[in-house]
Amino acid sequence: MARKEEEDGPSRVPHLPLVKPLQRMGIESFFPVQVAAWLETIGPGAFERDICINSPTGSGKTLAYALPIVQMLATRKVRCLRALVVLPTRDLALQVKEVFDAIAPVVGLSVGSAVGQSSIADEVSNLIEKSKQGLFPSLDEEYIQMEPQTKVDILVATPGRLMDHISMTKGFSLEHLQYLVVDETDRMLREAYQSWLPTVIQFTHSSNQNHSWSDMNGETLLHPLTTIRRSGVERGFKGKCFPRLAKIVLSATLTQDPSKLSQLELHHPLLLNSGKKRYKIPTKLQSYKLVCKSNLKPLSLIVLLQELRGEKCLVFTSSVESSHRLSTLLEFFEDLPFKFSEYSRLQRESTRRKTLDAFKEGKIDVLIGTDRMARGIHIDGLRYVINYDMPPYVKTYIHRAGRTARAGESGSCFTFLRKHEVKAFDKMLKKADNSSCTLHSLPEESVETLRPVFSSALKKLEESLESEARKKSKSGDKAPNASKRKRTIHTFIHQPYCFDNIIRKKGRYNEVH
Repeated sequence: MARKEEEDGPSRVPHLPLVKPLQRMGIESFFPVQVAAWLETIGPGAFERDICINSPTGSGKTLAYALPIVQMLATRKVRCLRALVVLPTRDLALQVKEVFDAIAPVVGLSVGSAVGQSSIADEVSNLIEKSKQGLFPSLDEEYIQMEPQTKVDILVATPGRLMDHISMTKGFSLEHLQYLVVDETDRMLREAYQSWLPTVIQFTHSSNQNHSWSDMNGETLLHPLTTIRRSGVERGFKGKCFPRLAKIVLSATLTQDPSKLSQLELHHPLLLNSGKKRYKIPTKLQSYKLVCKSNLKPLSLIVLLQELRGEKCLVFTSSVESSHRLSTLLEFFEDLPFKFSEYSRLQRESTRRKTLDAFKEGKIDVLIGTDRMARGIHIDGLRYVINYDMPPYVKTYIHRAGRTARAGESGSCFTFLRKHEVKAFDKMLKKADNSSCTLHSLPEESVETLRPVFSSALKKLEESLESEARKKSKSGDKAPNASKRKRTIHTFIHQPYCFDNIIRKKGRYNEVH
């Protein structure tokens, strides 16, 4: 794979109609990754090679591919699905769609989504045109089949719902697809998602489709809208379909493992890298570590949040259960000077969406969740990230910390550590650029003043967990972790200050002393 470092430099101006929406988005100049992607797609590179982008979180990767795709499709004459963007989560997909919605309509392009936010029937009605035969019964059925049936030029999708439409939606076709974007590539390759990738590549080859039809005189004519992919002998295309499906793959922690990247069938891939190391922490991010005892960690978190004085903050835990316990525990501390909420898969989709919107609007100061929040989610004005539990890998740290210090802004990331974790944490950070981390201390007296309240809060937490278990049992829900919940409560009773001495590992709770 060829490698090219991103450099600051002048960018070529997009189509004039695209300038105004970019200005409305507050964009006055491009970031380096956007310049590099533009030059390799619209500029001298002319998209002759597939593009791999490894760039820090918040560096502008979404616009780096959205703008060139919209520019290249701006002159299209017939509407059909030509660009597909696939992302691992619904929240991230909707966020990317907002970027396309801001720039695509001004050049007449339509953007759709297939993310499971609504029923599949509603999605079909938004993606596929109704058959004209119902309106005009006299029309020849063969003519109807020749008409493009899609309502969108660009589709933003999650893998599961994409596969639903490929297998079940009549009129949904990838035959004319020109551009494929795989965002958060490392995660998309790690998780199979119903083998969506080989399926998409297979359906874009279109080698077995009949592109001809006959006129009234019986003469064979070419289908009026045809994308013929033939096995070419052009430079670099021996044994491959041409014209090719152009691909952009990207992540803040993009894998460079050839065995994984080979699944993408990349054409002479070019790597756009933001630094010498694979992992890069945002330049304006300040990293801090706090060393504390496990039994005092919830109290230390409260004191730290008090120091941050109600600023927006994300708190990351190691599991959904840990997030839920921590959120529930904090509810039993009265008069906290900040508003907080849980954000996890234990909540309904509508609840999660409302919670995230409230956080974005400033109605909630602190959001407590897992790494579900760490991938691509952008929150304006977010200045602080807290790792309540130490991230297991450097890429996890980068994605978590990358929720702040985005788009050239400054931010801070705090990580709580136990004494035995410090050495491993320092070693992990050395794998990334800009990896300096400062020791941060909290006033001991502030922590100690919370101890009496903590004892009372733990007892209330015990009662709350028991009540939740009873409700689930009565409602007939499966409770595979019921015995483990009892074990959790038992530990709280006998070790009243040891809040996080239970971790989840391989589906089981294990005591850690």
